[in-house]
Order: sequence, then structure tokens, then C-alpha cells
Amino acid sequence: MPLSLHPVIADVTHRIAERSAASRQAYLARVESAAAEGPVRAGLGCSNLAHGFAACSGPDLLAVREARKPGIAIVSAYNDLLSAHQPLDEFPAWIKDAAREAGGVAQFAGGVPAMCDGITQGRAGMELSLFSRDVIAMATGIALSHEMFDGALLLGVCDKIVPGLLIGALAFGHLPAMLVPAGPMASGLPNKEKARIRQLYAEGKATREDLLDAEAAAYHSPGTCTFYGTANSNQLVVEVMGLHLPGATFVQPGTPLRKALTEQAARRIVEITHGGDEYTPIAHVVDERSIVNGIVALLATGGSQNHTLHLVAVAAAAGIHLTWDDFADLSAAVPLLANVYPNGSADINHFHAAGGVQVLVGTLLDAGLLHPDVHTVAGPGLDRYRQEPILDGDTLIWRDVPTTSLDDTVLRTADNPFAPEGGLRMVDGNLGRAVIKVSAVAPEHRAVRAPARVFSSQADFTQAFRAGELNQDVVVVLRDQGPRAKGMPELHALIPALGVLMDRGHRVALVTDGRMSGASGKVPAAIHVSPESAVGGPLSKVEDGDIVHLDADAGELNVLVDAETLAARRPATQALDQDWYGNGRELFAALRSTVGPAELGGSVFGGVFGGVGPAFDTTAPRTDTTRTADLVDVKGRA
Repeated sequence: MPLSLHPVIADVTHRIAERSAASRQAYLARVESAAAEGPVRAGLGCSNLAHGFAACSGPDLLAVREARKPGIAIVSAYNDLLSAHQPLDEFPAWIKDAAREAGGVAQFAGGVPAMCDGITQGRAGMELSLFSRDVIAMATGIALSHEMFDGALLLGVCDKIVPGLLIGALAFGHLPAMLVPAGPMASGLPNKEKARIRQLYAEGKATREDLLDAEAAAYHSPGTCTFYGTANSNQLVVEVMGLHLPGATFVQPGTPLRKALTEQAARRIVEITHGGDEYTPIAHVVDERSIVNGIVALLATGGSQNHTLHLVAVAAAAGIHLTWDDFADLSAAVPLLANVYPNGSADINHFHAAGGVQVLVGTLLDAGLLHPDVHTVAGPGLDRYRQEPILDGDTLIWRDVPTTSLDDTVLRTADNPFAPEGGLRMVDGNLGRAVIKVSAVAPEHRAVRAPARVFSSQADFTQAFRAGELNQDVVVVLRDQGPRAKGMPELHALIPALGVLMDRGHRVALVTDGRMSGASGKVPAAIHVSPESAVGGPLSKVEDGDIVHLDADAGELNVLVDAETLAARRPATQALDQDWYGNGRELFAALRSTVGPAELGGSVFGGVFGGVGPAFDTTAPRTDTTRTADLVDVKGRA
């Protein structure tokens, strides 16, 4: 029997709604004004409409021309370079057939770019990665701007792609929209073994051929990478937000069930378009409650800290002010229920087999940690997401699942968690504010006090490591990596070397204004430091040898230099003056010059979303000065 809503969940949601009242109201007013009683294309000029059906044939041509059936846009991140998106190749044909059978007509409205952080790690292309999210949002907007559609199916999987699709779709909040996943690849080389080979290579104890063999055995077929990084965090979070069909997230590609779920997505989007009995615009699905539900799911599973950027940006697109303090307060109340690599040795397929999203949703609902009364693409309420899809012959049905995990080394219920708190923490001090993922960090490594070694590039760090200069207790400060400096690249390539230093018995931490892959592991890493070094943030004044103190449990990030000395130092950064050319970077110069701070989602859209953006000053003192976590303990007792 579900408990009443946990007081911290209720309080944080109320706080978000209160601070967002004006911008959310403005957003919903725009949505309402954009909604129409019937297909918008019915009001287009004859020439406009004719362009919209010129490439159609058969019954689809008549349906579009007469504007008497719901029109569904397909927006896809398909390409056959990336394993996660290659399965999307077949989806449009399935969708068109299923939509036609359901009384609608689907058209491929547009493609969006999809880059792979795994390919670009440590390369110049990684400096375009975060910007690609907002480019994807704009590309989605272009696809939907033709006013030919009554609903949208968004096909995408990985890091920036899903948030970008969502931001773009929310600009058309009057349209129902659903995300259609592709699913993970089958399990390959165990992640722990892959990490071991990476560390051996970093030490020079394994050859490049050894490393390539290990990587190829881990990433071996179509589908999403199986570790619990940003891509799989995306998928889990949006299902718990009610934007997938129940149970669709981790069904593998190339299976009959994957095809059946894709076809059902097409049928369902037709059912929830305007004019039917179940009209469900995306603006009503993505609200304060569903945003909190997504954060709770992220925290309960130790998901990617990239979502402290992405969920802030997605919320802003819906007129909602979300802050890092909201993440911190929720994390204090949400238990850690999953143990998936890099937090443990299991991969996402093991999580799914243990009960997956359905067991997770069930136990969080029963513990009062999720809002049950939300809108979803499957209908009202989150209870449907306790069920899993199966094929009964050729018929897709949903059934109840066991309420307990089938493997409590991978997935647990709220009464038996791996840890009493969630996987993310916020830290602040005289170096600024930052995010740290602790679910994979052993408790004894969460507090580090050591001399700083300061770098402004990954290459300089690697050179120092290989020269043996870092064989000591050290806090590696990698600055000039923020949104304005270099587009905020991921720095996951540092982890093997830092892991080597830790395994040698040294106290090690990383402090950076860059990002860290969702697969970051055992090394404590305070990331997204804001304000960033390139705009004069405190990281720009740290010098080699300064003692840096990072304490994830106490929430502290400080350089132990007196305030007067620190203030007198001149910022040692020229990142904004450096050339930013090559590998397409010059094409993104305008985005680099307008991007907002990490704490506001690292977005280029500024205040366009009803005033949500850089104009919202998160550096000002909090008006709600008493933290929710201080009002109620993590068990919910007042």
C-alpha cells in the first residue's frame, strides 16, 4: 500500500513550483494559444499544404491532403556510425505502417545530429558535445515548425540527444510527444575487466592491441553501451517521467518485442492527439512533479551527473526553475537502490533482468518517493509503470511483475538499500559550487586533502602522469574546461591514470570546471565547478602546491589559502583568448560566446524560456535558507 508522499519530495516539489510560478504560467499560456481544435495544416494555404504532401502516395497522400487524420512527425537521431542509433534505421517504416492502421499518418519530419562521446573522448570533437544538445533542440524545432503535425515521436538514445529532443519538443508543448528508445546491446566483456585493461594500458603494462581487443569485446553490436552512463540514465529517467511506454527502455534491439513496442508507440501517439478522448500534450507530462520523479530515479540508481546539466535545461524549456540545491536535498532523502557499473560490476542488462525499471518504480512509489498522480504517455498515473511488456503470441500485453528484486546484488527495494542516500552530492566553498557522484566512490575516499597540481589541458596532465610527476597524494585541478572556455568537454580519459594513482595508495581527487562521463568511477571528482575558470572563477587562482580540501560527505570544496591572498592573485587563464579552430569548432563560436553557466544547464538559450536562464541568479543567497534535509531526516520522520 503506497505511503503518503515523503515530506522532502513534497517540499522540494512545492519549492520548485513556487519559484517557477510566473515562468511556468507564461509557458502554459503559450502552449494553450498554440493548441488548435484540429490539424493546423487544415488552415494552411493551398500551396503550403501541397508542398507538405507532394512526396506522399496512396492513402497517406489523401490523409494529409484532407487533414482529417492525425499527422505524426518522426524526428530521428538515426545514423549507422553509432551503435545506439543504428537500430533506428528500421523504425520509421514500422511507425508509418502502425500509425496508418491506427487511423493516423506518420511522416519523417527531420533528422537531428547524434555524436558519440565515446568516439570523441579526449579529442577536439568533444568540445562540441554539450553544444550539440542545443543544436539538436533547434533541429527538432525546425522539423516541427512546418505545422503539419498533431504529435511527434522522438527517436534518440544517447547523452545529449534525448535532452535535445525534449527541449525542442517542449517548444511545441501543445503537441503530444513520446520518446522511442532502441535498447541496449547484449552484454559483452565485463565492465570491470574493461576498466582493468584500461588501467594497465595507462601504466604501459598492456599494448594498444590488448586495449583495442578489450574495447571491441565491450562494444560489439548495435544497441546502447551497457554500462550505466548518461545514455542509459537518459532512458531510465525519461521512462520514470512518463515519456516512454511502460517497460520500453531496456528491451534489446533486433527482438520481436522491440518491434512491437515501436509499433505500439505509433498507435499510442495517434490516440493521444488533440480531438481524441486522451489528449496528452507534452507540456502536461513534463511538469514539476515529473521533473522531481526523474531526479529521484536518477539518484536512486546512481545515474549520470551529466543530468545536473540536462534536467536543469529541460526543466527551463518547460518554464520550470530547477537548481542544484534541489538535487542535493532530494539526494539526502532518496536511498541508493541499484549497483550497476561504474557503481558495481553488473551492467544494464543485469539490472533489467533483476526487475529493472518496473521494480524500481514500484518500490519508490510504495515508499512515497515518487509522485503517483502525474500525466504519462500511457495514461494518467505512474502505476502503469509497475508493469512490463511481453508478447502473448503476436499480441503485445503488459503484466504485473514481482514486487521484489530477482537479484539483490544489482537491484534492491527501498527497505533494503545499498546506501541510505542517493548517488549525487553538491559541494561548495571558496572554489565555487560543484557536483560529485559518490555512488561509485568508497566512503574512505570521499574526503581528500592534498597539494594541487594545476593543468589547463588533458594532454599536459597525461604528460605529467607518464613522467612520474604525480606519484603522491594529489588533487588534480583541470581548469579552462567550462562551457565558455572549451564547450565543457567530458574528461573521462583521465580516470584510468587517476585510478592507477589511487591503487598505488595515494589520496587522489579531481576538481574541474569540465564534465565527467556518466561512467566516472572510483575517483572522487568535483565537476561542473561554477563559476568556471575562464570567466574569472576561483579555479583560475589556484596554484601548484596549494592545499585543496574536497569533502563529499560534508559538502565542502576549498583551497586552503587565506581570502586576502586569494583575492590578490591574478586569474591565470586565457582560455577565452585562445584560438578555437579545427574539427568544426569555429562553426560553434557564436554558441561558445553566449552559453550560460553549468549551474543553469550550460545552455545557449539564455532567458528565452519565460525568463528561465542566466537572468535567474543562482549565485544570490537562497531565500529558503533552511535546507529541506535539515527539516526531515532521510527516513521521512518529522
